[in-house]
Amino acid sequence: MNYLPSFRLEGRKALVTGAGRGIGRAIAVGYAEAGADVALVARTREQLEETAALVRAAGREALVIPADIRDADAVSAAVKTASEWAGRVDILVNNAGMNIRTPALEVTEDEWETIMQTNLKSAFLFSQTAGRHMKEQGGGRIVSIASVAGHVALRTGVVYGATKAALMHMTRILALEWGKYGINVNALGPWYFKTSLTEKLLADPDFVGDIVARTPLRRIGELPELVGPAVFLASDAAAYVTGQTLMVDGGMTIYGF
Repeated sequence: MNYLPSFRLEGRKALVTGAGRGIGRAIAVGYAEAGADVALVARTREQLEETAALVRAAGREALVIPADIRDADAVSAAVKTASEWAGRVDILVNNAGMNIRTPALEVTEDEWETIMQTNLKSAFLFSQTAGRHMKEQGGGRIVSIASVAGHVALRTGVVYGATKAALMHMTRILALEWGKYGINVNALGPWYFKTSLTEKLLADPDFVGDIVARTPLRRIGELPELVGPAVFLASDAAAYVTGQTLMVDGGMTIYGF
């Protein structure tokens, strides 16, 4: 009996949203390094082409799909395009997300709708559409990028926190419903990582000091430290893991004062 299941993704076909930069780009390239071909989805073609070049440099195939992830028709078309290109969709990564840091008393309806549609609606639409393909093909893996903000209260904004909490619970419900189809549904809960989206925040020494003080490992995360768990959840090594949110947070969510 083999007691060390494979962490490799050879022959797998992945679709990653928000793949133009940051976490999405890192996961797409990490999947390629692990052996998967990757369909890349985001709004900006130029950024997607940059990610595609990195995937191809890792020796795998890449498909660029510019799309508005908040539009149901665009989501359906993106998954259909990826499926026809690859022959199947084995892995979906719901990474696309954004935030507008507004105090709760000042949140506008437009801000609410924008964050909800980007962070939550798009993840459900992609999961539902890809889930249909996965059901027909006999299984698959869905990995959503949540946040520690969905588990603990943070000053990152009420709407953002609400979307991430909902995403974590949606992960549980989809895992419950789709386990019988061989579809594993999990999430990752990052704390602060060094990306282009956090660059300005992490340029403030006082802000970084506050973050580090809340983190038992006493440092900001590096992207490869998030890619590893993302590969794990998509691999055979996580075949019996579903409905979980794996916190990749340097211990932040266990910290007490």
